[in-house]
Amino acid sequence: MGLQKYRNNVYAGVLGKILGVYLGRPVEGWTFEKIRDTFGTVSYYKNHKTEAPLIVPDDDISGTFAFFRALEDSGYKVDIKAEEIGNAWLNYIVENETILWWGGLCRSTEHTAYLRLKNGIKAPESGSIKLNGQSMAEQIGAEIFIDTWALVNPGNPDRAAKMAREAASVSHDGVAVDAAVYLAVMEAMAFEEKDINRLLDEGLKYIDNEDFKKLIAELRERCAKAADWYEVRQWIAEEHGYDKYPGNCPMLTNHLTLLMAFIMGGDDFQKSCMIACSAGWDTDCNSGNVGCLNGIRLGLDGFNKGADLRKPVADRLYVVTSDGGSCISDAVLETRKILRAAAALEGENIDLPEERFAFEYPGSVQGIIPYDGDVEEQVLTKIENSYETTGEYGCKISYEGLASGVHASVAVDTFIDLKPKGKEGTSYFDVLCCPTLYSGQDIKLVVDAPAEKNPELELFFEYFDENDELQNLYCGRNQLKKGLNTIELRVPDTEGHPIFRLGLRLTSEERLDGNIIIKTLDWSNAPVLYRMGRSMEMTPSLTPWTTTTSWLKTFVSSADHFNPDYTVTFSICHAVKNGVVTTGTADWADYSVKSIITFSQQDAAGLVARAKGHRRYYGAVLTEGCALIYRQEDEKRIEIARKPYDYKIDHTYDLEFRVKGDDLKMLINGEVAAEGKDASYDRGQTGFVVDAGAILGDGFEVRRL
Repeated sequence: MGLQKYRNNVYAGVLGKILGVYLGRPVEGWTFEKIRDTFGTVSYYKNHKTEAPLIVPDDDISGTFAFFRALEDSGYKVDIKAEEIGNAWLNYIVENETILWWGGLCRSTEHTAYLRLKNGIKAPESGSIKLNGQSMAEQIGAEIFIDTWALVNPGNPDRAAKMAREAASVSHDGVAVDAAVYLAVMEAMAFEEKDINRLLDEGLKYIDNEDFKKLIAELRERCAKAADWYEVRQWIAEEHGYDKYPGNCPMLTNHLTLLMAFIMGGDDFQKSCMIACSAGWDTDCNSGNVGCLNGIRLGLDGFNKGADLRKPVADRLYVVTSDGGSCISDAVLETRKILRAAAALEGENIDLPEERFAFEYPGSVQGIIPYDGDVEEQVLTKIENSYETTGEYGCKISYEGLASGVHASVAVDTFIDLKPKGKEGTSYFDVLCCPTLYSGQDIKLVVDAPAEKNPELELFFEYFDENDELQNLYCGRNQLKKGLNTIELRVPDTEGHPIFRLGLRLTSEERLDGNIIIKTLDWSNAPVLYRMGRSMEMTPSLTPWTTTTSWLKTFVSSADHFNPDYTVTFSICHAVKNGVVTTGTADWADYSVKSIITFSQQDAAGLVARAKGHRRYYGAVLTEGCALIYRQEDEKRIEIARKPYDYKIDHTYDLEFRVKGDDLKMLINGEVAAEGKDASYDRGQTGFVVDAGAILGDGFEVRRL
């Protein structure tokens, strides 16, 4: 059976993490007294009370699900080291933009560690007390990103401890690493061991720090004797509050709060998160960690004891990194990545769905939510997983009174809403992402219609037009027949404008009450053809001073400057090596990418293909009088092919980069300028790269090969 027996608990751990973060996020930074006086306790989501969205980008979520990708990038090494995890930081973080609190050198622990890594200091020295000082090294961050290192090691606390120690030491040291390891070990054990006290006892066997052990013993004793959690919280505040430790978010205050919530919440998932959120300090971090631990330990049934925390979230999350096509995600997709890694570490095969949406866990809906346009005409009654009623997985869409003039519509986000979601005075992180769906891709939808009479189903696309306003594009009605229906459709051309949502609209001329079940929904691989024209074609109102548009936001840039250019399409400038700009998703395999590029004074510039992050990709560039194809692999740039090419500065060239299997070709003005073979990267995003200079890009085209 192997890992199969842990699947639901891995998913529950992922869910527990994100539910806990969303519960704690609206009151992050609030004092205990303000939380108490405003809400009493935080047992349910308070985002609507603080004028913030529920589903937000959050460092706790992004870092947790991004940094463990070091496992995949290293070939799933059982003995992965801190240096390799540090490489993942550099690859997936966009400086001053993603994942971290960018509070400055020697102010933000993670920002400090990032700057050490950027300047060539390898992990674990990057996070060491020796280099950064004790106050910086013993903050909370080691713990908030640690859960995935336990989730990839279900039932294997030995390996979880080793990996957690390596991961935590990228940015932290001392007791911060001990606390992170302690949590990770308990999470790994919680797949098998459900008793709280035994988890607390066994986890300490992996810790050598005697002072830490004594502190945990004292906390447990106080929890056992206290009438309620408020008593224990008072002790933490008096003896171990923020004022007792240097730094702005010390580990020990928050670790004690997390353990208090774990112990005094008992077998009640909602109560444990409530305590972590209501106690103050770093509420989203503590609630997210205890949520993951109890998600694993209590399983999916643990979410059913209190209020329904799953329904509003609908599995949705953002993982904001340089790998922009993987930003808009859900708990099922992240669970698959974890299980794939866990299977590789164990040398097992694991059967995972190939389709993007397969809803393969009880209660999962993978971000399918009610469509909020035309709400007065909406007769949708429920979105749920069909497993509970049919024993088979699928997303069940129920309706009542479906008839002429009304509809039942659902949608899933494929891009971001451009309107700012942050509220002044809150710790809001911007969403940087690429769409998950592009014009020219092929959609396949499999729907089970159980009734004799069923509605018509119409796919629609909500996209941003030339004025960055949302428009709907409907694509033909399909009369559903009883049983399985397969609907295939090529996404229509939106002329490079981003698709915000994919929707399903149900209609009927005669009254119907009932449901349909989405069995699978999929699209993958590069578009058959995706094209962006000149900026003035795409945005006629563009001026020389326009700095951003909806279509520009479909790229994630780590270049210093990436803007629309009113004479062509893009301008890209970067002061040093490796300014990268990418779009697309991680499953784009064999394709060509083209743009007409004007070369200014730069060391090298050209096109990127099969990027997974901004330090792992293939580049095809003009440099030093040559056409060069190379593989960027962390800090190394490995030449694959180099041929002399007499290009001139301030001249314009039609560049194309073709990647098919292990065959890589760079074409200039339609002629092959360099070609070589390399099989290191088999799929990924595409875009531009600039080393120390600037280019103009006129148009952009991706074509499936």
